[in-house]
Amino acid sequence: MRYFIELSYDGAAYCGWQRQPNAPTVQQRLEEGLSTLLREDIEVVGAGRTDTGVNASYYVAHFDCQQGVVNTSQLVYKLNLILPQDIAVSCVRAVKVEAHARFDAVEREYTYYLSQRKNPFRRFSAWQYYVPLDVEKMNLAAAKLLEYDDFTSFAKLNSNNKTNICHVVKAEWCRSADDADLLVFTIRADRFLRNMIRAIVGTLVDVGRGRYSVEEFEEIIRRRDLSLSSAGAPAVGLFLSDVVYGEDVEKERD
Repeated sequence: MRYFIELSYDGAAYCGWQRQPNAPTVQQRLEEGLSTLLREDIEVVGAGRTDTGVNASYYVAHFDCQQGVVNTSQLVYKLNLILPQDIAVSCVRAVKVEAHARFDAVEREYTYYLSQRKNPFRRFSAWQYYVPLDVEKMNLAAAKLLEYDDFTSFAKLNSNNKTNICHVVKAEWCRSADDADLLVFTIRADRFLRNMIRAIVGTLVDVGRGRYSVEEFEEIIRRRDLSLSSAGAPAVGLFLSDVVYGEDVEKERD
């Protein structure tokens, strides 16, 4: 039987989601926990790769279990007891056998947090950046992302991407309702490239501080040249915040 598992994690201690030979990853910890509790070798397939230090407030993966899970609520409870404190499972649910956490996802959303004042409680969850920023100008530049679909200018080199085409449907900055000094960038697309969001955030921040104009930001997109974009923003502020599935998968959830 196949199951979707929903979780969240603080990525600070991990070299990303995907299992690696000699480094701790979220996938590794989750597979170890599931294999221990279900008493069989469990392999987990995630909705996508998150890089070293990147967080997830909502993440989805799937796994197969030959004997089936008798009580999914009990499994969630026991998993949370044995997993480290920086990984939390919220749900395990049965889905049809062909449901796929990665390939059935139709949209993904990331949220980036930038604190404009020193905040000890945000040091592990936001980029603390104190230079004044023109948020209106940053939003004008971010809107240009919706007009293009080739994001080579923000794609990490040697990533073995079959294509750098992504369809961005939302990209905007706002101030947190709870903290006027906290800027929140939300971007939603059908897919993302490695390091894409951090490169976009870093370049948009340079727009906000006056290094680039909105027109120059658009030219960076148009030129399809990674050397033109800014250094990537720190991983600490980046969260995978939503994964959206097609109607068939959502019906299974109901």
